[in-house]
Amino acid sequence: MTGVATDPADWIAAQVAAAGARMTGPIEEVHRRPWSTVLRVQTDRGPVFFKASSPALGREAAITAFLARRRPDVVPTPLAVDAERGWMLMADAGARLRELAEHEGNVTRWLDVLPRYAGMQLGMADDVGRLLALGVPDMRLAVLPKRYEALLDELAAVDGDTGGDREGRVEQMRRLRDAVPRVAAKCAELAGYGIAETIQHDDLHDGAVYVRDGRYAILDWGDACVSHPFFSMSVTLEGVISWGREDVQNSVDTGPYRDAYLAPFAAGPDMSGLREAFGLALRLGWVCRAVNAHTPGVDPGPTMTRLRMFLDGHP
Repeated sequence: MTGVATDPADWIAAQVAAAGARMTGPIEEVHRRPWSTVLRVQTDRGPVFFKASSPALGREAAITAFLARRRPDVVPTPLAVDAERGWMLMADAGARLRELAEHEGNVTRWLDVLPRYAGMQLGMADDVGRLLALGVPDMRLAVLPKRYEALLDELAAVDGDTGGDREGRVEQMRRLRDAVPRVAAKCAELAGYGIAETIQHDDLHDGAVYVRDGRYAILDWGDACVSHPFFSMSVTLEGVISWGREDVQNSVDTGPYRDAYLAPFAAGPDMSGLREAFGLALRLGWVCRAVNAHTPGVDPGPTMTRLRMFLDGHP
């Protein structure tokens, strides 16, 4: 833990000073969400950002610091971290990919981002034990089927949505229950390809990627888990890239982006086996996302959307 101040403002001021900088403006709130609060303060060395994660995601500060030590070329090193309280202070990471893509009218920058991210995943396969010790959720193929079943049990027991299409929800739950053996079989099939499990961002969208001085950085690791690396691409390819800048599903050919991501995993020019594994992982990745992101007692709508993506390939 860095510093002993209990008030965020005092902690920010202390860490800015410890970094050899001077605050030149007031602390401003950037956003407040159920999962995190972000504050900004101007300094004589540029803006810095304070992030406080919710207790459920408080591990993000420690994970970010660990990833930055291992791959500072992908994850910027925090200026300060309080792992116990889930606080961290970061320098300005630059412009978000979301705004750049909007300005440029295309999503092609992902072709540069994805190989970098894949290389990071490959390089951290030996760190699984350390990541789990930090509290990174275990969503590996060996445990995912049971976690999927447990999620269905919880959804069936709660069913907090008392209105709407009750018959439709019952039918969807039946389909999800029927898919239990398929999830287990597909996990076993995917494991047979022998691709090492590793860190997986699990919410890699264009708001988590930043560009500064031509270099890309990946932030927002609160949803990260240890699982099959290809699971990341469910959100990235099907949830973001395929929609393009016009927000129309399947308006972008994701094949080149898939291959850009897979290239670091390839031992040679033939990627047919990797593409087969990728197809399996793209479906199962939505199971991982649904299980990993679900919060008991919270609106299950997003969870059900992710499960529909698993079942049908569309929301």
